[in-house]
Amino acid sequence: MALLCFILFCWFHIGLLLGGFSFAADPVANFELQFSYITASPLGVPQQVVAVNGKFPGPTLNVTTNNNVVVNVKNKLDESLLITWPGIEMRRSSWQDGVLGTNCPIPSNWNWTYRFQVKDQIGSYHYVPTTHFQRAAGGFGGFVITNRKVIQLPFNTPDGDMVITIGDWYTRNHSALRASLDAGKDLGMPDGVLINGKGPFKYNSSVPDGINHTTLNVDRGQTYRIRVINVGVSTCLNFRIQNHKLLLAEAEGHYTSQQNYSSFDIHVGQSYSFLVTMDQNASSDYYVVASARFINQSEWQRVTGVAILHYSNSRGQASGPLPDAPNDVYDHSFAMNQAMSIRMNNSASGARPNPQGSFHYGSINVTDTYVLRSIPPVMIDGKRRASYNGISFANLDTPVRLADNHKVKGAYKLDFPNMPRSGSPRADRSIINATYKGFAEIILQNNDTVVQSFHMDGYSFFVVGMAYGEWTENNRGSYNRWDAIARSTIQVFPGGWTAILVYLDNVGAWNLRTVNLDRWYLGQETYMRIINPEDHAQKTELPVPDNALFCGELGHLQKPQRSLASSGSTMRQPRKVNWWMVMAFGGVVYMMN
Repeated sequence: MALLCFILFCWFHIGLLLGGFSFAADPVANFELQFSYITASPLGVPQQVVAVNGKFPGPTLNVTTNNNVVVNVKNKLDESLLITWPGIEMRRSSWQDGVLGTNCPIPSNWNWTYRFQVKDQIGSYHYVPTTHFQRAAGGFGGFVITNRKVIQLPFNTPDGDMVITIGDWYTRNHSALRASLDAGKDLGMPDGVLINGKGPFKYNSSVPDGINHTTLNVDRGQTYRIRVINVGVSTCLNFRIQNHKLLLAEAEGHYTSQQNYSSFDIHVGQSYSFLVTMDQNASSDYYVVASARFINQSEWQRVTGVAILHYSNSRGQASGPLPDAPNDVYDHSFAMNQAMSIRMNNSASGARPNPQGSFHYGSINVTDTYVLRSIPPVMIDGKRRASYNGISFANLDTPVRLADNHKVKGAYKLDFPNMPRSGSPRADRSIINATYKGFAEIILQNNDTVVQSFHMDGYSFFVVGMAYGEWTENNRGSYNRWDAIARSTIQVFPGGWTAILVYLDNVGAWNLRTVNLDRWYLGQETYMRIINPEDHAQKTELPVPDNALFCGELGHLQKPQRSLASSGSTMRQPRKVNWWMVMAFGGVVYMMN
């Protein structure tokens, strides 16, 4: 009996040590991801790309709702690295978010292990690097959270499941693109659009020879769940499959009212699931197209991604012109109407066996309103910078909550303006001091000249309104207060606004940013610091992880990672715990391998 009590005592403290994970209750999904450079030629030109486990794009990580996820990241690049998981809410643990305001970067030839739980989440997501403009070179992959078997899907189980990454692409490497921005230049037109890391099928003579394209193999009569993710730099892409309907079923972890579309705009950072039935006669293959939207130059026609949908009984190659994209040059309402047609399926269960719409967001009183206004980049202190509310964010040397934990003064300021400020823009480390369990209204006012994507880490928010012009309080009367889609990334059209509502119950420091990589790099971001003032026992926020990296004012606390004698590498192996050699004394757990 004494031995049993001792073992139970050990397990209790192991749970605390591992950041509150319930390993005994929920399964653990383990992954090893090595980030390194390889040479690839996605557009027929050899270039350096960021591969994950030697692959470009990286592998899709498949987990199940409530899994505890352990991802050991090995950085074999020649510069520091961080990985973020857009849309994964990281409940109680912004320490795992993977942006500079929450994590110190992983140095070159080091490794770091992310640990988080996909608590009460389902759906289609991805992972991307966040430092040094690396996303423009790759390092991304899909992240799929499958329903538990006890939760019924709101549609028949598909015959197959595919993850498709799309995105604009430059043949210049990421350091050259970064240097262009540092020199005050625009990135210019991309060199192409990739589908699953490959260039366009040679659909006409404008496509050079020697480019490999993606082929999606299907069987006639079957229905596939096709998850499409825009992992590009800054271009919205219209996705379509020749002669096939796209039945929208899910947007970033929430089931939608199912509607058919002939084509669909997917903005940077967004993820969708479509149900596509292979109902054609397969007289030939079919085009899968991702083409640029909201651009004016005729030359952009060559920046088009083309893959092939191949039926197993196909009798010939795809030929002829590509299916048309929406023609809304003279009707700017088309794209906005499509965006607002995405509605929550309130009768479907999500991660839990209750309808998604049981949270009546429309009847909750707003406690705080923030208007985030973006303008075209301007010169600040001799450098071209982008901003929200006249603040161009200067990257933090010491992450927010790490600075709080160690009482570092001056690491950031809690003075971000909740309304656009007058006067000249400035560079600063201003973040939002948000109210824990407040219900916030955030207005995204895009006074820039390009369509932008906005993302909020740690949360899903309700997209309640969208229109052209300047937002005013009168616009609240047009909000959708019943079945607005909940998601983590939303577009804001140039000269327009988007309104979101969000319940701030996830403590930590969470990044708010423009996903367009050039604007983000130039400073268009901030953070929300959300702290429970009554949390004296760290019940609403997990403690600093035992493997935390230190940098900035706390850099002196960082211990070197030990070398591996067998390989000569400076990487540290992930900790392997011998559970039968655990000793606990006075509430402290000692683990011996």
